[in-house]
Amino acid sequence: MREVLGHFASGITVVAALDGDGRPAGLAVQSFASLSLEPPLVLLCVAKTSTSWPAVRAAGHFGISILAEDQRAVCAALGRPGPDKFAGVDWTVSEDGAVHIEGALATLHCAVHAVHEAGDHHVVTARVLALAARDDGAPLLYYRSDYATGVFG
Repeated sequence: MREVLGHFASGITVVAALDGDGRPAGLAVQSFASLSLEPPLVLLCVAKTSTSWPAVRAAGHFGISILAEDQRAVCAALGRPGPDKFAGVDWTVSEDGAVHIEGALATLHCAVHAVHEAGDHHVVTARVLALAARDDGAPLLYYRSDYATGVFG
């Protein structure tokens, strides 16, 4: 299944918030999509084994950063397990604890709307509270178990 579905290119996001101790907690998420315009909702899927998701969920508000093609190192850092994922990663935080990655193509400020169990993942719907995008750049993509970039006109 992984091999066949790897033929579907997807963007890479970072989902992050401040944990209960005021430290950034987050993870790289490949399964992300727009869900609804009214109300504004997005959808993401998080493995039940994630050790970062419980801290992000508990925060209530979180940032979603859509990574740019030059942010492979950010993806690698946030995709690995461990307590110091944000070492060397530039980020900002909102007043209510949503963490955004500097240099991302776009950022969304979200609140947890609902969480559903689905197999070995949680399907999360989040209400979009604010969003921003830069005018230049190309996305970091994941394709056939490797990074890829696309040329868009």
